[in-house]
Amino acid sequence: MKTVVIGLLGSVMDKRGKGVKRWETWRPTVGIFMQEDLLVDRMELIHDQRDTRLANNVGADIATVSPDTEVRLTELNFTDAWDFEHVYSTLLDFAESYPFRPDEERYLLHITTGSHVAQICWFLLCEANYIPAEILQTSPARGEQRAAGRCQTIDLDLSKYDVISSRFRNQHLEGTAFLKSGIATRNPTFNAMIQQIEKVAIRSTAPLLITGPTGAGKSQLARRIFELKQKRSLIRGDFVAVNCATIRGDGAMSALFGHTRGAFTGAQQARRGLLAKADKGLLFLDEVGELGLDEQAMLLHAIEEKRYYPVGSDSPCESDFQLIAGTNRDLHAQVAQGTFREDLLARINLWSYQLPGLKDRREDIEPNLDYELQKAETQMGHKVSFNKAARTRFLAFALSPAAGWRGNFRDLNAAVQRMTTLADGGRINEQHVIDEIDRLNRQWPRPATNQAPNIELSDYLSAATLEEIDQLDQWQLLKIIAVCRQSRSLSEAGRTLFDRSRTRKRSNNDSHRLRQILAKYELSFEDLVDRK
Repeated sequence: MKTVVIGLLGSVMDKRGKGVKRWETWRPTVGIFMQEDLLVDRMELIHDQRDTRLANNVGADIATVSPDTEVRLTELNFTDAWDFEHVYSTLLDFAESYPFRPDEERYLLHITTGSHVAQICWFLLCEANYIPAEILQTSPARGEQRAAGRCQTIDLDLSKYDVISSRFRNQHLEGTAFLKSGIATRNPTFNAMIQQIEKVAIRSTAPLLITGPTGAGKSQLARRIFELKQKRSLIRGDFVAVNCATIRGDGAMSALFGHTRGAFTGAQQARRGLLAKADKGLLFLDEVGELGLDEQAMLLHAIEEKRYYPVGSDSPCESDFQLIAGTNRDLHAQVAQGTFREDLLARINLWSYQLPGLKDRREDIEPNLDYELQKAETQMGHKVSFNKAARTRFLAFALSPAAGWRGNFRDLNAAVQRMTTLADGGRINEQHVIDEIDRLNRQWPRPATNQAPNIELSDYLSAATLEEIDQLDQWQLLKIIAVCRQSRSLSEAGRTLFDRSRTRKRSNNDSHRLRQILAKYELSFEDLVDRK
């Protein structure tokens, strides 16, 4: 495997010494090739047009001390070597156009030369894996090695770096931010709910009931609550999670409460059960509404008494567990239907929280998109991102009423995974977004289109007022009234009507904008809804 060094010409340090005295002075670039234990097959020497002569002289000196090394001079012109954005973009262009062959060549990135800005940019590009190289750092030395100096290679082990970064982030995430996995959510109702859950998680051991549609994040929130309790030394046992939909039937009782040997046909060995594993820990029962009535009765007893009977046993077992129950069903409706015990619902409903679906938290789509991109970077081991046009297009779709988000955050996660996988170099472009939007539209069944109700402005406005309103404004007002009548809230109507402009605003107050328009005609959303 060939060894290739990539580095910037040091316009000051590589220029030290004149004539034969230059061989007595440490010059960072030339010194690389004076190392006895480092054999370099090719040098990619990047220089500014103003330093072409110096680059040729340094190339000639490299050939003198290392005749077998091929020296390639590459001209990159920095208009301002201290402009971070400009320097980073210029070096990124070089990295993206360079034909790296990591299976055939080993790359060393020399970061000793160049401005401090350039050195930082080199490091960032290497850390993000735009340049698949080890860092090469050189420094002056004394004695016989004075001219050669010293060399040190630094292998950026990204997996270790990720662990350090993750630990650093986790140590600084407390309370609410911790429960949200550090996502800067913007929905005020959701944020207020998470703040209350944080207090309950820290101050109470009572059961929690988390409801919401599939994919809304119930399982992730349950695990974060456990981790927060563990972080505060409020819990000593394990996190035990089970989807009750997967243990329905004869095996449910055994799975939850365990059984003795010989309790039933096939029970050749005793089984502890999930409640035993959750002792001193937290038990998360997802889709708790799927449990049968017998399992519900046993669960209620275990919650209240901290004791239960394994199948086939006359001796009770003890388990002091904390409980979080999750469901996408209406448990009150199940109680009315006789499929869920009212006393169990009363016991687990002390703290109940409804997680909204993604379509009801559209202002949180952008921060969650960034969170999914960060997860994709960790999984793929390199930088992933949208270009500006692609990000704008995806968010415009994601925030519009056309995006149903039937699978909620699972849909968003899947969309990001697909786009990042297909994106060359981890850069998502507009075509990737167009293809993904088409895929999502095919995946989501279209809701039945409702015929717009027949609306007469005369039902809402006086004849005198209508006489003063232009025809164009009347058409617009008809549309506004129709949307309001078909919406569940003023906010939902505002999101529908301002679906384009809201994506360009830093903060969205769709309700206020719509309320002002209606007030112009002495109308209110409540009046329109009441006249359905």
